[in-house]
Amino acid sequence: MSTGTVRPAAAGPDPSAGERRPATRRRPRVGTAALGSFLALLFLLPLWWTVAGALRPQDETFATLFPVSPWTMLPREVTLANVGRLFDAGFARAMLNSAVVTLGTLAGGLAVCAAAAFALAVLRFPGRGAVLAVMVVSFLIPFDAIAIPLMSIFREAGLSNSYLALILPGIGNGFAVFLLRGFFLGIPPELAEAARVDGLGWWGVFWRIYLPLSRPALIGAGLILFVFQWQAYLWPLLIAPDPDMKVAPVAIAQFAGQQGVDFGAIFAGATLTALVPLLVLLFFQRYFTPSVSASGLKG
Repeated sequence: MSTGTVRPAAAGPDPSAGERRPATRRRPRVGTAALGSFLALLFLLPLWWTVAGALRPQDETFATLFPVSPWTMLPREVTLANVGRLFDAGFARAMLNSAVVTLGTLAGGLAVCAAAAFALAVLRFPGRGAVLAVMVVSFLIPFDAIAIPLMSIFREAGLSNSYLALILPGIGNGFAVFLLRGFFLGIPPELAEAARVDGLGWWGVFWRIYLPLSRPALIGAGLILFVFQWQAYLWPLLIAPDPDMKVAPVAIAQFAGQQGVDFGAIFAGATLTALVPLLVLLFFQRYFTPSVSASGLKG
């Protein structure tokens, strides 16, 4: 006769608790999603109103603001007259100039910033910490503070009304260098040491090892350079007053003059100008966020 005690069955997970747990987790997610959607809508409203202002007759631009109604955000009558006036004033040439200047800044800026970031992250040389400190302090100096003396230097060098003058100040971007340096610090130094043992020079280490591994960071830095140059206004206004060298933001501002303000054309120009970086950011945003978050963790 067996005298063993009957052990109670091991308590397993309560099926009902398993069903309740996702429900409790789902509530915060739904609330977070609702809050995020609401905030996104708040940010979207100004852009939507700008697009509506570009498509409505000019005399209706502010007529529907009070009282607020659906026609505040929707044009009663859709017209392309604002876009027509915009391009009659040479806005296509201004957009082309902005594209040339931005692409030139992107190519030159990535080359310079990536090389500087590699030197600050990998190479050991006297004064490296001081160079990094100066670069970080440069974040605190607004470009407007140095625009006038820089303009004098460029004019004395005969660079006024040239693409080179529009591109050069945007190439050296301290934030892009800081971003790339943080990403380079995350690459195991053993890779560079092994390459050096095999006879590869520092340029080869930079070109064959670090750059291929840094695609997300390069895209993030490229987006910073792109947005910085695409929206530039003060520097192009000072250094390139020739009508054939105007960029898009300067061309839009000229619709506000002493004779009046053409808000319809301004809204149309702002919409077209904002559309380009918006599409670029939507396409590359999956690389931008990880590169910024990864670089922010490195000292």
